[in-house]
Amino acid sequence: MDELQLEYKELSKKKEEIESQIAELNEVLSTNDNVGMEGPLVDVEGYPRADIDVYSVRHARHQIICLTNDHKAVMKDIESKLYQIHDCARKTQSISSGTLPSPSTSTAAKLRAFLKVNQVSTSSPAAQSGLQTGDIIKQFGSVTAANFKNLQDISLVVQHSKDKVVKLLVERDGQELRLELIPRVWSGRGLLGCNVVDIPLTDDSK
Repeated sequence: MDELQLEYKELSKKKEEIESQIAELNEVLSTNDNVGMEGPLVDVEGYPRADIDVYSVRHARHQIICLTNDHKAVMKDIESKLYQIHDCARKTQSISSGTLPSPSTSTAAKLRAFLKVNQVSTSSPAAQSGLQTGDIIKQFGSVTAANFKNLQDISLVVQHSKDKVVKLLVERDGQELRLELIPRVWSGRGLLGCNVVDIPLTDDSK
């Protein structure tokens, strides 16, 4: 687990370095008449523009394309690593409790709420799973309050689980329910068709 966390931190650092380099290169394009990635490098007569540094612009564009591809690859690695971390945490929790989490076990009872559903679109994957506005989420796939950091954790799990079943533990009107959600492309935006917000933990809930 510690090794996975270290690898995740290294990937996150690499991601930030790439984003910093891309920002610097975009500044080069900005200082060259905001030419961007598509602006013309020649004048109306077909000669290299005299008002910009054509070589620097070409070099910056090439580097941005390469770094953008690197960024996509790193984000994919981060997504995979985060999923492994959550999966490892879930398995560790299951082993320590001697059973897989379920609504009837003490493990499920100990799970804290960390997300609230504040919108569910009609005919969306979320709606078809039975999820409703106002539901309190205690478990979203491998994510629980114990390993949840921010909403990006949920986004990565959703992307990694496209067209696969994601098990949810929700609380509704004081009762716990198990739902199965399948993130997928539908007629609306995103893969879920719902919006969730995190629930800040109070000191006595930590």
